[in-house]
Amino acid sequence: MKLLTRKGLDWTDRFPSVAQSIAGLKAKTALIDGEVVVEDDNGISRFSLLQQDLTTGRQSRMVLYAFDLMHLDGKDMKRQPLSARMAALAALIRRGHGRHLRLSRSLSRPGPALLKEVCKMGLEGIMSKLNDAPYRSGRGRDWVKTKCSDRQELVVAGFAPSSADTHAVGALVLAFHKRGRLHYVGRVGTGFTHETARKLYRTLRSRERKTSPFKPVPKNETGRRKPVWVEPTMVVEVDFHGWTHGDRVRQASFQGVRHDKAAHDVVREVKH
Repeated sequence: MKLLTRKGLDWTDRFPSVAQSIAGLKAKTALIDGEVVVEDDNGISRFSLLQQDLTTGRQSRMVLYAFDLMHLDGKDMKRQPLSARMAALAALIRRGHGRHLRLSRSLSRPGPALLKEVCKMGLEGIMSKLNDAPYRSGRGRDWVKTKCSDRQELVVAGFAPSSADTHAVGALVLAFHKRGRLHYVGRVGTGFTHETARKLYRTLRSRERKTSPFKPVPKNETGRRKPVWVEPTMVVEVDFHGWTHGDRVRQASFQGVRHDKAAHDVVREVKH
């Protein structure tokens, strides 16, 4: 039994409760696509809560929502339509699973109406998939992710120390990759707990560099307190309310560090 990130990292030891539930399935071999989440008291998945539990080692709230099945007991399921794969996945999970594994069920409803309802509930968005399509890796026309707000991974290029605690970050300087170079998108200064701000400070201090990773230094960073520049290797997830005309994030809020994505893969995502 192995739990692999989308980049192929083995994180089985980070999710032992989930691994135990999957190991209880009545199958000799299976390859399942899913996502580990932690939900709040209202049943809404929160990436920040998952980050907290990963840091503290808390396992009780972690759940893997299974949403596709690519292989089962020697049979390649990828050529089967989504409807057949989901039926097989539902049967597999019904035959035995723990409380840390759930089936992600589908809804057949008009997209705009469903998205409106989902956004009112405070969810991140919806995934729309063709019911008769085979499984294909990567993004394409077979499935579309529609978000309620803009949310994506960005690269940390520097930080400004907190004015209240000199051993904590007050804001992060953010960027994504565009045509082989770092593209500045502004700062995020909210969404940190004090503990998180201190932990980010310790980590980023170890990656400090003397020169800016941007060429030239962004104008927005020359007229304010000079940030501490760092090697652009850390990836964070940020929630924000749209892009300005100059590709800057508006009202950004920090959600957590992404250890499963390489910095050089971070580009601006296209919202559908």
